[in-house]
Amino acid sequence: MKNQLFSELGLAQPIFRAVVAEGYERPTPIQAAAIPHLISGRDLIGCAQTGTGKTAAFALPILQRLSTNHKKAPPRSARVLVLTPTRELAAQVGLSFRTYGRYLHLSHALVFGGVGQGPQVKSLSRGADILVATPGRLLDLMNQKHAVLSGVEIFVLDEADRMLDMGFLPDIKRIIAALPRARQTLLFSATMAPEIVRLAEGMLKDPVNVSVAPPASTVDLVEERILFVDDSDKRNLLSLLLKNPAIDRALVFTRTKHGADRLVKQLGQVAVNAKAIHGNKSQSARTAALEDFRVGRCRVLVATDIAARGIDVDDITHVINYDLPNEPQSYVHRIGRTARAGAAGIAISFCGHSEREYLRDIERLLKRPIPVRDDHPFHSESAANAVGSSAAQARNRGNPNRKIGRKNRSRIKRRW
Repeated sequence: MKNQLFSELGLAQPIFRAVVAEGYERPTPIQAAAIPHLISGRDLIGCAQTGTGKTAAFALPILQRLSTNHKKAPPRSARVLVLTPTRELAAQVGLSFRTYGRYLHLSHALVFGGVGQGPQVKSLSRGADILVATPGRLLDLMNQKHAVLSGVEIFVLDEADRMLDMGFLPDIKRIIAALPRARQTLLFSATMAPEIVRLAEGMLKDPVNVSVAPPASTVDLVEERILFVDDSDKRNLLSLLLKNPAIDRALVFTRTKHGADRLVKQLGQVAVNAKAIHGNKSQSARTAALEDFRVGRCRVLVATDIAARGIDVDDITHVINYDLPNEPQSYVHRIGRTARAGAAGIAISFCGHSEREYLRDIERLLKRPIPVRDDHPFHSESAANAVGSSAAQARNRGNPNRKIGRKNRSRIKRRW
């Protein structure tokens, strides 16, 4: 399987042609494991981190099945329903279907909140081969009789763990109840918590289980670092790090929407072009910021956890946790935004006094300490000694902290 080629997966010529046009030669592990089962019509549970090629793992075989059965979707319905937790992810998945299906004559519909529903209702009115939707807006359209699910042949629940984190479980259950019983069902999740397992048991029939990474593990190619710093010095430390040209494209996480906006304004004061993306931004503003980041007009994107869930941008060199997440699993999702498609990446996490419990929870989830770097001019001795994390304890044994004066801040290593 390791040396398998896309040409060996039995994809129809128009789909294989699109894959070649994207420059893909060899499938990722989850693609190689999942595609043959999905082409044959099996239900599937896929446990995979972000950045593993998961979208293509389900999009390619779905397109294959649609291309071999030219059946028209009923009005206001779709043959394929893909449910995603955020509008950004919905847009990404929709784009992937269009890209891989560029040589097929299929109809698409995209349904999510934050924008007017008129164009979405129109795209569904004649029926669509592929519908990608978020739960809330889809339920709204179902309640208004603009969307019905009687024609769905294939149902994909993507990012199931984040769906539960965001409180979408009741919505998901209502949507599943409206689906035909005779269907193919796919569930993808980065973790397999008990709630996910119970959900899967109720919606899948004799599923194939595909797992390409242990639950809650981080991407192997991500180099992780903890920097202890006082809260009052975080902005200065970030500004200093961003002076390094090696940080070519950075995704910076804050805990709050207000914190994201404030940080973007502060970075602008030191000539760093940054944009924010979070739930209070309009859909057009979020789309514009993401596109600027994708094409390189914006070097730094500041995001909150929920908004960042749909970010699928290649070549993110660094993920910087300006604020540590209060949910340890979010750390795994965050750093998985770098080191995608076989590339290496660096995850830098700031940790202040108030975040010591968050770090402890993250390391408990990972079952290992995160390496500490204290060779920066804003190192906080008190935060490091107070944190009580396994990383700090290991570092303190026979390796005392080295205090670096602020006058030496220009000597920060280029390897950051």
